[in-house]
Amino acid sequence: MYAKFYKHRWQYLMILPSVVLLFLFSYMPMAGILVAFRDFQIGTSIWSAPWVGLDNFAFLHEPQFWTVVRNTLYISVLKFIFGFPAPILLALLINEVTHSTFKRFVQSVSYLPHFFSWIVVAYMLQSFLTLDGGLVNQLIGKAGGDPVFFLGSTEWFRPIVVGSGLWKETGWNTILYLAAITTIDPQLYEAAKVEGAGKMAQIRHITIPGILPTISIVLILSIPSLINVGMDQIYPLMNSANMEVADVLDTYVLRSGLQQGYFGMSTAVGLLSSVIGLVLVLGTNQLSRKINGEGLW
Repeated sequence: MYAKFYKHRWQYLMILPSVVLLFLFSYMPMAGILVAFRDFQIGTSIWSAPWVGLDNFAFLHEPQFWTVVRNTLYISVLKFIFGFPAPILLALLINEVTHSTFKRFVQSVSYLPHFFSWIVVAYMLQSFLTLDGGLVNQLIGKAGGDPVFFLGSTEWFRPIVVGSGLWKETGWNTILYLAAITTIDPQLYEAAKVEGAGKMAQIRHITIPGILPTISIVLILSIPSLINVGMDQIYPLMNSANMEVADVLDTYVLRSGLQQGYFGMSTAVGLLSSVIGLVLVLGTNQLSRKINGEGLW
């Protein structure tokens, strides 16, 4: 064993910084899980705080918590339904573009929104959708309609969240699928053309099966997001008018922990979310292996 370690010592040395960072920022913070079972207050340590057992999980009996869960699942399912297939479809379309200059232009334009922070995106949405002077409401007024309070509407909040997420991330998420498409043997397409297969038949029988392992891995990694819709996107758009549908688990934890000082309860919510996410990953990986034989492990 020592000989094998000595043989690959430089490889181990190269990954050592990553292992140290993983330990420092992923494993050491796990000690904070104890806050979920203690009455922790500012000014005391985790170890000296009184042990309260499962008292911090009393939020499970609160109607407000289940409203937050419903909002989280509603938004996350919508984002998954529209956001998961969108980059696959865009990658298939970009792959069929034969003009190299136009193809690079489309890729660059679709990648660009990813580099905007959600604060910038929220400011853009407010500029376009604000009730007084927003571009969209100006166009509605010129068309003879009444202004719409988009950012304060419980009906429009979810479409805005899903739509802005698609605009920002769809192009960037095509990178994996475009890379997977390039690994497909071109001779398969040539053989299909000889057999008389059209573009749709080539996509259905060659391209999609060729990128199916990548789709499976991305699917497994995406499932935990069903309980994590992204506070950085939701929080800048949330206000008192749309709170009824905008309050999700991330904002609930932020408000309960940092704003109201219920550190034990907010940690308990985060711990429960993490456990559910782990179960979802394990279950999705097992299901993927049974369906197409591909999984993360």
